Amino acid sequence: MMVYPTTAPLSIAPMVDRTHRHFRAFFRCLTKRTLLYTEMLTTGAILRGDPERILGFSSFEGPVALQVGGDDPERLARCAELAEQYGYSEVNLNVGCPSPRVQKGRFGAMLMAEPEVVAAGVLAMRSACSLPVTVKHRIGIDDLDRYEDMLNFVDVVAQAGAHRFTVHARKAILSGLSPKKNREIPPLRYDDVYRLKAERSHLPIEINGGFKSLEHAQEQLRSVDAVMVGRASTDEPWIFSKADSMFFGLDDPVSTRRQAVMAHFDYLKEWQGRGVKLPYLLAPMANLFAGQRNARLWRRTLSENARQPGTNAELLLETLDRMQ
Repeated sequence: MMVYPTTAPLSIAPMVDRTHRHFRAFFRCLTKRTLLYTEMLTTGAILRGDPERILGFSSFEGPVALQVGGDDPERLARCAELAEQYGYSEVNLNVGCPSPRVQKGRFGAMLMAEPEVVAAGVLAMRSACSLPVTVKHRIGIDDLDRYEDMLNFVDVVAQAGAHRFTVHARKAILSGLSPKKNREIPPLRYDDVYRLKAERSHLPIEINGGFKSLEHAQEQLRSVDAVMVGRASTDEPWIFSKADSMFFGLDDPVSTRRQAVMAHFDYLKEWQGRGVKLPYLLAPMANLFAGQRNARLWRRTLSENARQPGTNAELLLETLDRMQ
């Protein structure tokens, strides 16, 4: 039986237009150990674009996993090589995205119907690098949604040496539903993920889908090895300020929201100085005060005032003073 490396018990899901390097830099002020991801990057974007712009990240963002979308083993292997060269902690293959654009590229969730293709990609990536190669997939797709269908997919891909399976506990409907609706309408089937872990106990299994709090996420560790939290990280980022103590037994890096802002302040100034637009830098912080008395003032300041010409990161300090 193959021995697999340790899996981090908590991660934040890869999200398009969200989990870019500036998102990750801010979240490192809240949690030092939670596994973070890039946005899904296609093999074409990685191999044809500017590698430094697409793959570069600051060392303090780690651990970071590179998520790749594609189906060609040679291209996936080259991306895995680059992931190792750039210092990523692992490389993850997307077999969960149901968007029409992704389907046209013949990858994402539709590959659940072709486990041999996924296995070939995993094997190629494993041969090209020493990083863990992991797979994020759905419970199923369309009518291929029985537990036995998912089990067959996992068994085939596991033979290629996938190091972890992150299971989004909803099936994907490939036509007629938008990616947003695919995160909401198909019912959550946590029991199928628990059963997968029980029947394939030697495989690291991570569960994803619908977790709104770290308490709910932590409960999952009774049944699986790890839990991935998605939209809750953007809806209420402050919940991750307790992640290190709850999941890793370490001291949390900050104890107040103001401390989190101050910890991130120099980074904001540096990157605004490099030409990055302030609203883009501040977007991951928009809901930092969610549920607090001055949450609306904070969001409005970041969404409206930050767009005014000549505004800089000092705006945050002024806003914090107004909120006292």
